[in-house]
Amino acid sequence: MSDSADTSRAAVKTYVPAYQKSEWQSHADDLDMSQSEFVRTMVQAGRKGFESGSAEPDSPDPDPGGNGLETRVLKLLSADTYSWDELLEAVSDDIESRLDETLEELQSNNRIRYSGRHDGYTTVDGGGDGD
Repeated sequence: MSDSADTSRAAVKTYVPAYQKSEWQSHADDLDMSQSEFVRTMVQAGRKGFESGSAEPDSPDPDPGGNGLETRVLKLLSADTYSWDELLEAVSDDIESRLDETLEELQSNNRIRYSGRHDGYTTVDGGGDGD
């Protein structure tokens, strides 16, 4: 976010079925988040799947957004034959890159840190693993 970005708050209103609101609230409670924080976080996470080039326009799926995996698999297979292991290796580099970028972003936003005590990444507040 740039220094000149408007950080004032504005309300966003939406309507969802009652069961969905209840599920969201339950999930937010499980994550020790307010419902607003949960919805805001999920929307931001979901937007990453719609960044430029990620939609799959030729997909028969009614919801073709996502990480472009279908398109990548079809492109790979149109050029050669792959075993399961070879195909998995060919597409898994993307998840490694995305995970690395996400971890860097979460650390720069001071939401997670690497902890020797926890033998890996943990939330800044130490929650999430019951310790």
